[in-house]
Amino acid sequence: MKKIISGLFIFCTLFLQAQDEIQFQALPFKDLVSKAKKENKLVFIDAYASWCGPCKMMEKNVFTKKSVGDFYNKNFVNARIDMEKGEGREIAQKFGVRSYPTYLFLNGDGELISQNVGYMEESIFLAMAQDINSPSNKKGSLKERFENGEKDAQLLINIMKLNSSSDYEFAKKASERYFENRKKTDELTKEDVGFLLFFLKSTQDVNYKTFIEKKEDIIKYLPEENYKEFNNQLLLSQAAEQSIDLKNKALNEDYFMKVAEPLVGKDNAKMKFNQIKMGYYEQTANFPEYEKAALEYYKNSDAFEPNELLKTAWVFSDHIKTSSSLKKAAEWAEKSVMRGETAENTYILAKLYSLTGNIETAKNFAEMSKNIAVQTGKDSTLASDLLNKLNSK
Repeated sequence: MKKIISGLFIFCTLFLQAQDEIQFQALPFKDLVSKAKKENKLVFIDAYASWCGPCKMMEKNVFTKKSVGDFYNKNFVNARIDMEKGEGREIAQKFGVRSYPTYLFLNGDGELISQNVGYMEESIFLAMAQDINSPSNKKGSLKERFENGEKDAQLLINIMKLNSSSDYEFAKKASERYFENRKKTDELTKEDVGFLLFFLKSTQDVNYKTFIEKKEDIIKYLPEENYKEFNNQLLLSQAAEQSIDLKNKALNEDYFMKVAEPLVGKDNAKMKFNQIKMGYYEQTANFPEYEKAALEYYKNSDAFEPNELLKTAWVFSDHIKTSSSLKKAAEWAEKSVMRGETAENTYILAKLYSLTGNIETAKNFAEMSKNIAVQTGKDSTLASDLLNKLNSK
């Protein structure tokens, strides 16, 4: 009898402990979202990996706490999903999950409301949830609320944070509304400065006015010389746009140099104009002029990133016939391959070697490109076709 009572006591204790912790639901993603919408709740997803130590610590030390379980079970539809298995892979890709644990909070439309990472103590994990579980986050789609003219600062900050990579233009519009609706007397915070600089790409942007007017706030967090350099780059970009006449298919070098030289000096201005010419001549398919501009621009190739050089080498391999230029492009591609072999850079190098008559070396790199593509699950068609062509010679 005592054994029975003892067993019941242990069972009841374990049962009550299980009730205290977060109740995770094993539902497909679409059903989690649907249930949250029906119950007017948010979805909480613990995005984890089976090998992740901090994930296991959260499961053992935090998810089991009564205060945590009570709040999460009452206010969220909860799920734990392995990001390296099944549907988890799609979720990780969709929401940019790159580290573990990641905590995803979604509304009933499946939109990301908040994304946080790392091990957290009970009090911090609970405070995070209480902050996220605000009525405003359940009002509906972020885009709908934005299109309806909402100006709530936290809403706009969420849009900027959560869409900067996936929907840049939407996030940029939110940044413009955010800064437009700040009081002129409000000082910019460090986070504000980060938002402002991230979404500012042109002197024609709405936020450029804030950038100029709030210089004193900005240089509290950004050295004044960096502020000046950032502004110069914006002015250079404007001059570049105005120096291109697509209608008449012409470039106004005199105008660009007149604006650019006082900003960055004669040599840097010339270098920048060569870059402009490359973009313009590639866009207009004038590859003889593109060739000249690229050779001048990359004259000191060691000063450039290998991947940038690789892109130009690819253009050369497709459109340039001059033997000396193709050999120079092969040197650029070699720099990328030396940093790390990929299916792409070994293919481009193989193609350039074949165009310059270095057939045996070209075969080796074409074979390498094909093998890397197969091993990494990429399309190996280009490398295979080149290899077949080389073997038939």
